[in-house]
Amino acid sequence: MRETGTEAPHADGADLRDPLADPAFRAPGFLERLREALLGAQRPLDCLQVEVTSLCSGRCVYCPHTTAAATWRGRHMPDAVFAALWPLLRGAQRAHLLGWGEPLLHPRFLDYVALARRAGCAVSSTSCGLRMDAALARRLAESGMDLLAFSLVGTDETTNDARAGVPFARVRESVRLLRAAIRETGQPPDGEPLEIHFAYLLLADRMDAVRRLPALMDELDVEMTVVSTLDYLALPDQAHLAFAPQETEKLVAARDLLETVAAEAETRGRIIHFALPGADAVADAGGCRENVARSCYVDADGRLSPCVYLNVPDNAPPAPAQGDVDAVSRGDGRRRVFGDVRAEAPWRIWNKPEFADFRAALVRNAPDAACLGCPKRFER
Repeated sequence: MRETGTEAPHADGADLRDPLADPAFRAPGFLERLREALLGAQRPLDCLQVEVTSLCSGRCVYCPHTTAAATWRGRHMPDAVFAALWPLLRGAQRAHLLGWGEPLLHPRFLDYVALARRAGCAVSSTSCGLRMDAALARRLAESGMDLLAFSLVGTDETTNDARAGVPFARVRESVRLLRAAIRETGQPPDGEPLEIHFAYLLLADRMDAVRRLPALMDELDVEMTVVSTLDYLALPDQAHLAFAPQETEKLVAARDLLETVAAEAETRGRIIHFALPGADAVADAGGCRENVARSCYVDADGRLSPCVYLNVPDNAPPAPAQGDVDAVSRGDGRRRVFGDVRAEAPWRIWNKPEFADFRAALVRNAPDAACLGCPKRFER
């Protein structure tokens, strides 16, 4: 992988009050944009996922933010850390601003969107909906983001109750506010209107709720739903909510149900995408659906990991000292951190042999121990 943009974010040495306002942050020129448009994706990363905050007002029963509340590290990403990601943003097709928290709680979320857009990224995020009001909805509609998804685990108050503290009615109203703002603002001058999606978590104890999803998408004018399953078990006794590759009967029932629901949505002009674990998926293809060969996750402290599941802010240890490669690559339990943009240039972290070896091993089906049981390796 090329090592571009390894300079410090403030190339002119200026001591700026606002790290996001560095004059070195210049948008791609006409020729570069034309080359990307004509030749296709030329950027090294398909997606840079950024945890802008790990704070959240929800108490979802399956989330480690709830189950590990006593040791959870809730924090916003500092502006200087997001500014340090500029080289990665310039090398990414998409910036997805989401980690282990509610991104719209960050006071500068929309400024982060603006900087990622300036870098030439498509920008997306996922929200629980609690923060939404009419003013924020309008700013989001005008932001240049191409996608905002709203999280659900059900299609009414009863089936969505696993998202404690996030009333279903509040999510419904948030979608309506955003849809109204999009209609009022019209098409942005430099792109398509913001799309609204659902990010639907299929829990095995309430599968039938998904049958009402096409009607809900119609009611709220939601273009697409992406259905996922519980890939990270915050507690061992929540395994019954998930779908393991060996649970054949359970998976067959879920696949039949989702295929039926997706077909109904198609008749309404809506799209439902889904992926379920399959025992043969790893042998067939290798790698994992997190696409770690062309994506990267950055936590709110600026530490780079292969994916969000390998960097949960549950009583995380202090970042290793600069140059302490063994401590960085060793990780902590399932945590795998390969560097910190506060101490190292981001592309240098990406190009470290131990990070490259991690990615290559996963692709050839010889993954790190932290990935062995992850359902993402088995999904298709």
